Amino acid sequence: MMTRRLFYSAAGLVTMLAGLGSRKFRGALPTSVAPYAGDTLWALMLFLLVSAMLARSAIAIRAAISLGLAFAVEFSQLYHAPWIDSIRQTTLGGLVLGSGFLGSDLICYSVGIAVGVGLEWVFRRFSLPKLKAPSGN
Repeated sequence: MMTRRLFYSAAGLVTMLAGLGSRKFRGALPTSVAPYAGDTLWALMLFLLVSAMLARSAIAIRAAISLGLAFAVEFSQLYHAPWIDSIRQTTLGGLVLGSGFLGSDLICYSVGIAVGVGLEWVFRRFSLPKLKAPSGN
């Protein structure tokens, strides 16, 4: 039986791939969705990865940590120094840290994490209780 950590990790990987796809195929998305899909999926992925690491924690704790991390990354984009800007110019650094502050990203992050919370509620209600709780770590 799959553990919760493995479930969250796999869901995070799928979400990451969807987020990368939303950036690569941005033109195929509706114009009202395209600018926001990547950031919303990034926050959902963050929630899932935090959930993988803290699988035994309450959902509110995991959501608060995820939202705090997402907001911290966004507000860090107001800080510019050569060392961090050089990291942001790399592909991975740009995907993780972003490049410029946008207030709309805070809304995307809130929506992405809320989607994660909502999906978890649905899965718990209908299927997650069948998953084996993590042992030990």
